[in-house]
Order: sequence, then C-alpha cells, then structure tokens
Amino acid sequence: MKEKICRRDESQNENTPIFHCANIILPWLDPTELASISRTCKTLNSIAKSITTLRISDASRTFESLPIPFVNTIDDQPYAFFLYTPTQTLASNPSFFNRQPWGGNLVTRPGGNVDSVVVEGACGCECERCDVELDCPCREMSAFELSRECGPSCGCEVECGNRLTQRGIDVKVKIVKDERKGWGLCSDQVIRKGDFVCEYAGELLTTKETRRRQQIYDKLVLGGSSTILATVEICQQFYYGDIRLREKGLQCFCGSSGCFGILPSEHT
Repeated sequence: MKEKICRRDESQNENTPIFHCANIILPWLDPTELASISRTCKTLNSIAKSITTLRISDASRTFESLPIPFVNTIDDQPYAFFLYTPTQTLASNPSFFNRQPWGGNLVTRPGGNVDSVVVEGACGCECERCDVELDCPCREMSAFELSRECGPSCGCEVECGNRLTQRGIDVKVKIVKDERKGWGLCSDQVIRKGDFVCEYAGELLTTKETRRRQQIYDKLVLGGSSTILATVEICQQFYYGDIRLREKGLQCFCGSSGCFGILPSEHT
C-alpha cells in the first residue's frame, strides 16, 4: 500500500510533502531500512543513494575537519554502520545513540558529551598563544614523560599550539575492509612518530554494562608510537603489559614489519 501511494505521489509532483520530509527522515535509517525504502519509488531511491554516497565518503558525519572515507575492494558492503563520536559520550539515554542522522544535510552533535572538567582552584598559563619556542608552564613533562596541554583554566584559545589533541583529527585516515580482519582504520599518509592521530572515544559505560558488552572503554589518546606509513593499518598500541607474553592472543594482520603478530590485550 505504501509503495502504491509513493508511486502515485511521485507521478503527480515530486515536490509533495512526503519527498520534502524524506530528506530529513531517511538519514536516520540504518542500511537495511534505507535499502527497503529505496525500492518504493525512483525519487526515494535517488535520495537513498545520495545518503549512501555521503556515508561512504565520511564516517565522521562531518564532525572532523578531514573526511574519513570507507574503502572496500573485498565485497559489495559499501560501509560499516556505526555512529561516530569525536568525544566521550554519556550513555544516559541508550535509545539516543541508536538513532542519529548520518548522510543528510543536518548535523547533530552527539548527546551527553563530557565537558572539560574545571577543578576548583586550578591555575593555567597566562600565555596568549603557546608555541614551541615559548616557555609555557603547561608544557612541562611529567615523571612518566607524558606531555600536558593547555586547558580550560588557561588564557589561550583553541588555536593555541599546545592544544593539538583538542582540534580533532589532523591526519588523513580511512576505513578499509580486509578479507581477514574486516573493517580497520588505516593511514592515508605518512604519520610521523609522536603525531596525534585521534582520541579513543566512545560511550562511557557502567561496570555492569561494560562487563555485559565484554569491552572496556577508556579516555585514551591514540597517537603514533612509531612512524606509520601510508596504507598501513593503525594498531591500537596501548596496553599495560607485554603483549608477547600472551601465547593465546589474537593474531594481528596489520601488515607492519614491526608488528609482534599478536593484538594488544590485557588480563581483565
């Protein structure tokens, strides 16, 4: 019945309200739903194709300054469906994360963002702009050789040279499908040692929910611990022990000559 109504409206006037609403509603659909509605009429098929094209071209949903495209030469799956978030998000309303637009003209920021924590009494630098040449107190290295960035208590703006991880992805990456591993993040340029790549972001979960999903989410920064050549998969090289001790660890197929051959993991 819906298909007949759609075709009748299409034959009368493509500017009918149903097609105006389609540009707003269809970006909220998952791939299965989008494919189903694309078969109802030519106009909706065209809108669905444009949404699919936008999704393939940028997994970040335009949240990043550089697009993150999908590349698949293995099969006919155009992209992996997930909702990208550039920051940590609170899972206070799980249904919200199941439905967010992707592929339309409207951009909605992820809900439940974790704002920067301002500690009472904390003091920041008074620099207008902290460059490498300037002796900014925020640049002092900790005992663990971890660098510090300027924060909410500092007088500088986001353009400050000491806020690299706060401006989003600044290197070209892409999501490539491998026949052995599935989808994986790969570099699309040479990434020098020490360059910031992206924040390891996602939902902040309770212990109960974490155990249920059998995953651990933590606010860690994914950076280049060694120079990464273009087209090489970016392994998540953060762990607390020696991964070579895990004899039964999952095999890694990143293709790097310096890879240990086992995915980083912990006993948790």
